Amino acid sequence: MALLAQQQCVWEVMDYFEKQTFRNRTYISTDQGKQMLSIPISHVGGKKGKQYYREVETDNTYPWQRQHWRSLQTAYRSSPFFEYYEDDLAPLFQKAAASLLDHNIHCMEIVCSLLNLTLPTQKTTLYNPSPKEVRDMRFLVDAKRPAPIKMPVYTQVFTERNGFIENLSILDLLFNEGPNTLNYLQELNLTDA
Repeated sequence: MALLAQQQCVWEVMDYFEKQTFRNRTYISTDQGKQMLSIPISHVGGKKGKQYYREVETDNTYPWQRQHWRSLQTAYRSSPFFEYYEDDLAPLFQKAAASLLDHNIHCMEIVCSLLNLTLPTQKTTLYNPSPKEVRDMRFLVDAKRPAPIKMPVYTQVFTERNGFIENLSILDLLFNEGPNTLNYLQELNLTDA
């Protein structure tokens, strides 16, 4: 999100979907510590066992949207800004999402709107494994890789119990910092990323 707040971005939509990325998972802070929220997907595969990210469908046989929303309510109901944003965010968890890419873009539209950021609309048209004309930040979707950016501490709902937990969903920052979220993102040092 700090990249969106500070730089021009292009959405990568032409690559293969990889497991264990932030494309279908995020983390929140609960009373028990860091909790993963994962969107189940329908594995289509193919001859190579791979599928393009733009073709990945969500698996809506399980009501994951309801479970995610309940987890967010439980974790953040007591945060300073949950009630301020909940009406804008709730629709993301009420309608079944068909395409993972479309769901992710829609989530970004809502979050960017709440932050008064312009959502980038440019998307890749070809897959380029080593682009020279732009700064390649695709590695940031890898959930197994440590975050390359040192995040300044902000007050989280369960800080007293869990300490500060880095690299959580943008919703954690939004629910805890509210209107200061954009300033926080704009002040992050991205030189090491």
